[in-house]
Amino acid sequence: MNAHASRLRPLPALSDNYIWLASQDGQAVVVDPGVAEPVAAVLQAEGLRLRAILLTHHHHDHVGGVEELVRLTGAPVYGPARERLPRCDEALAEGDTVWIPEMGIDLTVLDVPGHTAGHIAYAGQAVGQAVVFCGDTLFAGGCGRLFEGTPAQMFDSLGKFLKLPEETLICCAHEYTLANLRWALAVDPDNRPLQTWQAQAIDLRDRGLPTVPTSLALERDTNPFLRVSQHTVAQAAEQQAGHSLAGPVEVFAALREWKNEFR
Repeated sequence: MNAHASRLRPLPALSDNYIWLASQDGQAVVVDPGVAEPVAAVLQAEGLRLRAILLTHHHHDHVGGVEELVRLTGAPVYGPARERLPRCDEALAEGDTVWIPEMGIDLTVLDVPGHTAGHIAYAGQAVGQAVVFCGDTLFAGGCGRLFEGTPAQMFDSLGKFLKLPEETLICCAHEYTLANLRWALAVDPDNRPLQTWQAQAIDLRDRGLPTVPTSLALERDTNPFLRVSQHTVAQAAEQQAGHSLAGPVEVFAALREWKNEFR
């Protein structure tokens, strides 16, 4: 592997996590290392210097490897100002930036509460690509469970992603795609782009490949949580809820309940 090549990749970890690693010119940035071992292995194999560790929220499967990676590399840790983390050298909130120009890293912080109260995302450029490192806020075909936030908060958080360029790569932190798409098709069974995407995702997983990153353009077309104002999605949510829903936040809340119960 050429350590000078630009590359953005998800490193599989734990049962279904992805740790994102961006590398360029012998340097690397890592996002949400739930464990240290996969990251340390790549750093050693490719002779990469870890420049920064970025965290989106406090859950252990996103931060469990931080202290070991700091011990191994001395890399600074960036994370949400409103969450308790095992380590945080740069506490970040909406509008703050992470800039590593020699790696093409130019990211702006978004406050995206919902999954957790202080969850953040990083949106901008990384190794020549438009990206958003969204943690557990947005997934391919889904969104995060509301452990600490409200439907209104998560609806607003997802709305921030909808303002990004459509080519933005959705760098989410779990391989939940096949289950999410089964549910999405229950919501929106006649959606042709969604049908096509499910077939592609099944093929990727059958070949042992990740289904992420997806793109904002694809999620706009296929993810019910980003399509709450579409008549077919809102109608399906009302039918599932058994009563009328007053506006997009109520539609979102009904979809989230439906997804929670879907098997």
